[in-house]
Amino acid sequence: MFIRQITYLIALAKTSHFGRAAESCNVSQPALSSAIQRLEEELGVTLIVRGQRFQKFTPEGERLLAWAQRLMSDWDGMRQEASSFNNQLTGFLRFGTIPTTTSVVPLITEPYQTAYPGVRLKLSSLSAEEIIRELDTFELDLGLTYLEYPTLLGFRVLPLYTERYVLMARNSSALPEQNHLGWADISSLPLCLLNPSMQNRKIIDAAFREAGVTPNVMVETNSVFSLYAQVRCAGMFSVVPHSLLSLFEMRQEVTAIPLNPELSRKIGLIAPSNLLFPPVLEAIWSIAETLNLQSRFDALINGIY
Repeated sequence: MFIRQITYLIALAKTSHFGRAAESCNVSQPALSSAIQRLEEELGVTLIVRGQRFQKFTPEGERLLAWAQRLMSDWDGMRQEASSFNNQLTGFLRFGTIPTTTSVVPLITEPYQTAYPGVRLKLSSLSAEEIIRELDTFELDLGLTYLEYPTLLGFRVLPLYTERYVLMARNSSALPEQNHLGWADISSLPLCLLNPSMQNRKIIDAAFREAGVTPNVMVETNSVFSLYAQVRCAGMFSVVPHSLLSLFEMRQEVTAIPLNPELSRKIGLIAPSNLLFPPVLEAIWSIAETLNLQSRFDALINGIY
């Protein structure tokens, strides 16, 4: 009963609505409300401000909700540990990734799911800040993100590769005939970039700013696939991490051109620094440690660096 009460409480925190929380837990609304009331009686604390409908958590409820999230995470880890004793690892792994690592995720998850078919994955595309916040609240188990944030202190970190930014073009004949282009050289090109609020765009904007130029941004999007479509089909240009090139059919459809000075950022996995690492998390971490992603991505632009 206690685990169900904790589950109901966390569902209510996610939905802020008794009916939707009950629906997500496959119980009736009266059953969910009654279970949370019994939890309040057991703890001797009022957790929720009630009116005709859910209003908010009390200050005490907010504090105890953090404990509930931790308890639920530990319970999931305990069940995973039990299943691993039978060499049948099962469970659920919630994996948050920054948008520009779309091409990287399958390289990690494919060998993982081959080795552990009983584990289900939930993949979420999130900002770096959202990944950190959801790891802190136990809404995520694992993140793939930039590793140069001071807020990563206290997390377990696994560096995987350094992404290098390149100019992606359909037709390079209009560009200066040189192996490396400067940021000033490409600032006047019709560019398609990610939205200004996204960290990738902020990194690129900083490089143009340092070069003392303003980029000619014609299209903005929140999708890396849109970047490719605008380059491939509309003749625009984009600045992308070289790891993204594995998503696209390079051949003679688009070309990647190095930029000078080089712009690069370290990418890797982050997870809560728990003394007891849940088995589903330990398994994917161990697999990621064996991958040589740097060589794989550098080979996509082999000969131009």
